[in-house]
Amino acid sequence: MLISFVKGFFYYMGKNQWFLNFRAWSVHFYTSLGLATAFFSLLAIFSGNVKLFFIFQGISLFIDSTDGYFARRWNVKKWASQLDGRKLDDITDYLNYTFLPVAFTYKFGLITDSWLVVLVIVLITSIYGFCQTGAKTSDGFFTGFPNFWNVLVFYLYFFNWPVPVNALVMLLFSAFIFVPVKFLSYSSPVLRRSSYVLSFMYLVFLGIIVVNLNNLDIRLVWISLIGPIYYLFSALYLQFSKQS
Repeated sequence: MLISFVKGFFYYMGKNQWFLNFRAWSVHFYTSLGLATAFFSLLAIFSGNVKLFFIFQGISLFIDSTDGYFARRWNVKKWASQLDGRKLDDITDYLNYTFLPVAFTYKFGLITDSWLVVLVIVLITSIYGFCQTGAKTSDGFFTGFPNFWNVLVFYLYFFNWPVPVNALVMLLFSAFIFVPVKFLSYSSPVLRRSSYVLSFMYLVFLGIIVVNLNNLDIRLVWISLIGPIYYLFSALYLQFSKQS
């Protein structure tokens, strides 16, 4: 009886235009929470709180990795078409994925005054990455390095390399933005299931690292590189499978 009632309720709500509009707009609201995490990440930078910065960046990553699923499932383009979700996502992502990580590198000495031009290059090349017409292919792949500066800065902080090495790494990844290689996104048609599972495990692992920041075994950071390595090799797989 109860099961039949629940099924009937959701069937009715699925036909109710008000509910469909509300559900679609809730996805836009969910995406916009990334702006809140960006703001709190900025406050963490101002206060010199590394752990808090990475916590809010982790929340941003989680939001960004899940909002697209709901947007597609609940047909946001149809039921909340008055707001451009892609533009909202790009604004939020640029703040969280590029601008704030760049500010973090300067605040915590990963890049110093002598190398500030590197940060300017990162900001400008990242804008190209976000705004180029081919930033995302028609079949759902990113083109070029998809501006995961927050992840890169995470490793630069823990590896504690000399500033010139950090600068060289950032310049290298800035150049990768212009390399026309496909990278996976959550809307990509291949490796989707494994990517979702591994992304969730990766975020959990990063969370463990951040929680134990004050008493960290650096080997955990090295182990976590399995995530980025998988991502890189998936891009190589896509490239070579396309050529064959």
